[in-house]
Amino acid sequence: MLKKNKNKTKYRLPTVEEFLQYKPNRTSLEWNINNEGLVEIKVPKFKSKLGKTFCNLIHKDNVFTAKMDKIGSLVWKHCDGSKTVKEILEIIEKEFPSEENLDQRLFLFLQQMHALHYINL
Repeated sequence: MLKKNKNKTKYRLPTVEEFLQYKPNRTSLEWNINNEGLVEIKVPKFKSKLGKTFCNLIHKDNVFTAKMDKIGSLVWKHCDGSKTVKEILEIIEKEFPSEENLDQRLFLFLQQMHALHYINL
């Protein structure tokens, strides 16, 4: 998510205007919507053969389920690569008009999802 400066030697954080133009898209993680309408993402614990073998030896699944709340679920559904962050922000502001600091919460959520490799920005 860091952008190269003009001299291409240093990186910087994107401006708010640049960030609003990003089009987040989900990675290839498996996900579904539960009975309550909330998103659940299946995330592998290990990608290496050793880690997968370890899980098999102790009879544990190699995946865990990341459960989203209402706002996170709405954002996740719209991270399809066609909508900008600005458009997603407008959608959640319309859906949750009484919530405060939605812009900051959205930015932080997307940064965390990107850092965890759940989405690409």
